[in-house]
Amino acid sequence: MTAYRDALREHQERINRLNVFPVPDGDTGTNMALTLQSVVEGLPVGPDADLAAVAQAISHGSLMGARGNSGVILSQILRGLAEAVRDSLAVDGRTLADGLGRAAAGAYKAVQKPVEGTILSVVRAAAESVAGSDAGLLEVAERARSAA
Repeated sequence: MTAYRDALREHQERINRLNVFPVPDGDTGTNMALTLQSVVEGLPVGPDADLAAVAQAISHGSLMGARGNSGVILSQILRGLAEAVRDSLAVDGRTLADGLGRAAAGAYKAVQKPVEGTILSVVRAAAESVAGSDAGLLEVAERARSAA
């Protein structure tokens, strides 16, 4: 999560410039980075930092720290992924495929009028490309990345 936050920060201005829907407000990257900062601040450390606790912290931190529409959508994506990990207590291909499916469903529900050609389309394409997969984690991740 820290690496993800740092990557968002690194590309924050570029993402801000990419956002043109529904208006070019120039804060999408900033809102996503702030949402991830909230997640990182809430991550457990030490002996209580098992996979279930980390998944719960990701879900809770992203929801409570969501900034703007992009932060809310991102929080729902992270929530879907975190719930799948928490429910399976493993991170394998099947868990990632399930998490992407949950992520897409949650993201679409978070938006009153979903519009294709946005991050919603990306997460949906990734989820559809691996739905029901029994492949290994790296193969599922690569298929999802290629589809998106």
